[in-house]
Amino acid sequence: MSLKVLVVPDKFKGTLTALAAAQAIARGWRRARPQDSLKLLPMTDGGDGFGAVMSRLVKAHPQRIKTRNAAQCPCRATWWWEAQTKTAIIETAQVIGMAMLPPGQFHPFELDTFGLGKLVQTALTKGARQILIGIGGSATNDGGFGLARAMGWEFWAANRKPIRQWTELHQLVELRPPPRLGFGRITVAVDVRNPLLGGRGATRVYGPQKGLRAEDFQRSERCLQGLANEARRYFGRDLAKSPGAGAAGGLGFGLMAFLGARSESGFTLFARHAKLNRLLRSTDLVITGEGAIDRSTLMGKGTGEIAQLCRERNIPCLGLAGGLAPGIRQSKLFHELRALTDLTTVATAKAKPAIWLERLAKLTARNYQTS
Repeated sequence: MSLKVLVVPDKFKGTLTALAAAQAIARGWRRARPQDSLKLLPMTDGGDGFGAVMSRLVKAHPQRIKTRNAAQCPCRATWWWEAQTKTAIIETAQVIGMAMLPPGQFHPFELDTFGLGKLVQTALTKGARQILIGIGGSATNDGGFGLARAMGWEFWAANRKPIRQWTELHQLVELRPPPRLGFGRITVAVDVRNPLLGGRGATRVYGPQKGLRAEDFQRSERCLQGLANEARRYFGRDLAKSPGAGAAGGLGFGLMAFLGARSESGFTLFARHAKLNRLLRSTDLVITGEGAIDRSTLMGKGTGEIAQLCRERNIPCLGLAGGLAPGIRQSKLFHELRALTDLTTVATAKAKPAIWLERLAKLTARNYQTS
């Protein structure tokens, strides 16, 4: 019996884009089950690859600009533009991403989001009415301070000196807005719901991934607290506690506070533009996946959200991954879970991920014929 199969993977981080993963899965599946009808739908939940996936859905075209990376070094960045609806798509990782910096060369105290603000300005100058921003993969922990400065916000210390480094924000006593405050409709795609501060905040949860050490936590938290306190006085509400404020080193907070952005689950944003619910109504089987399926997958990440939707609709969902965390195969969300490490070593899988993912999909398809 032929099946209508929806292939909807996320990226395999560091090895395959979501599109490349979908294509590899499709090649393998077709070799074992050529009678099936496959639809490929690369997925994003707001991190690396957000721009490529979302631009396909809204038919936006790539644009190139000169800006600055997180270390204030000149760089060229890609963003996407759809002229009819005047929609801009921005992927933070394309500008201030960790992958754009030499490993270990810069400390997060030296990095900020200024270059991203310049890109947002470019989109607004072009006439953007709607901006979709995926903020995963950033190298920064500045609470959106650099972004706000690039947009014209001024930050002043008690000694009437302007603050130009986010590590001086503990001295902040005054915010001065830019002449222009209308930034259009900005939607921030986040894949976490962490607040800006505290034990679940940007510094302690995600700071170590960016290079912050335990001895840096107090200074970082003090500066972000200063930013949050003054923003609360200025805006009359505590945006630091908003879900997603701690995403991308507090960039979620900065976008909400200084650009009036609203946050939305990256997966929800993707699902709406992809018309995912409608697609699922005519689907017999779903194949999803990502580089590592672990407990975090089940806590709001796209792969887990796909599996949850399938469970609610009684659609079998297969999960293919580079690797599986111990005990995760017992998850009841998935009809079946398989990994490249079932077939080969981690090093070999990373060396030729598309080939191994194709082989895994082919083997999975053969077994599914008898399930």
